[in-house]
Amino acid sequence: MRLAIDVMGGDQGPRAIVAGSARAVVENPGLELILFGPRQQILAELSRLPQPLAAAASRLVVCDAPDSIMPSATAAWALRKGRSSSMAHMLRSVARGEADAGVSAGNTAALVALARRELGMIKGISRPAISTAIPARAGRRCYLLDLGANVDSPASRLVDFALMGAAMAQCVDSTAVPRVALLNVGSEATKGSASVREADRLLREYANDDAFTYEGYAEGGDLFKGQLDVVVCDGFVGNAVLKASEGLTSMLVERVQMAFESRLSGRLASLLAKPVLKRLKRELDPVRYNGASLLGLRGIVVKSHGSTHADGFYYAIQRALKEVEHNLPARIAGRWQASSCENDGAY
Repeated sequence: MRLAIDVMGGDQGPRAIVAGSARAVVENPGLELILFGPRQQILAELSRLPQPLAAAASRLVVCDAPDSIMPSATAAWALRKGRSSSMAHMLRSVARGEADAGVSAGNTAALVALARRELGMIKGISRPAISTAIPARAGRRCYLLDLGANVDSPASRLVDFALMGAAMAQCVDSTAVPRVALLNVGSEATKGSASVREADRLLREYANDDAFTYEGYAEGGDLFKGQLDVVVCDGFVGNAVLKASEGLTSMLVERVQMAFESRLSGRLASLLAKPVLKRLKRELDPVRYNGASLLGLRGIVVKSHGSTHADGFYYAIQRALKEVEHNLPARIAGRWQASSCENDGAY
């Protein structure tokens, strides 16, 4: 399997992305990565890899792409002047079939715009949606979308998100009939914006029972209860919810650790507390959930957090590998075609 990597996108610079890529290759013997960015800079980072990761260099192919897209660049600028950037080269390699998927920690707006142009959309889907998994109770997880690709979405697009999110849960998590809800400010029918209320009406009329079960409105706290598989919202709300959740998780882990340290003293107490804290951090650490999918494209593209370190980028690559394994775009396209036939003219 071969993946394309945009080395120049992250806030931490190429070092974190190269190190995360090297770890992924070491742990996946059949994996090869194409690294797009300034050749000399990438080669310098490869030479700095510690010994356990240095063996990965033979399966890290360097492709020179000297230009990059700045975090402050607009989507319009990227479309006009970003054709020679590492991000654009990465996406073109996916479009040409040279790579099975692409991963970038770069500018989200630029990535969405360039991916839409280079890869194209699945027939019937107008715009991609960004989705990621959020940890929930009982070891479950809930997919939230959109996370910023579409700041203000009409009702029909929210229905599209529901279909794509359900397909994601079915393909990746083998959820037979995903439970889908609309994020709202309350459960009452009269609450919410006009587009959310209209989307609620459309989803209730949706006839394809095999696609998902519509559970109505959900509030913010319902994301973490483990009773929903997909929660749909516009990109403005989704991005705010995601960032707030990540911040809260980090703060809670730190507070719990401080509570243990302040109340427990002595070597024995420290030994007892250590595995509990380690397990809590492992289960809730946002790094483990890094990697958001751009759904609706004719190829697989995963967006990593821009601020991620090597471990986070490694998990974004793992997300891309899982989507390749399940052939996610084809599954979404198949579901889309089936739903269009069964619900022709429903909305």
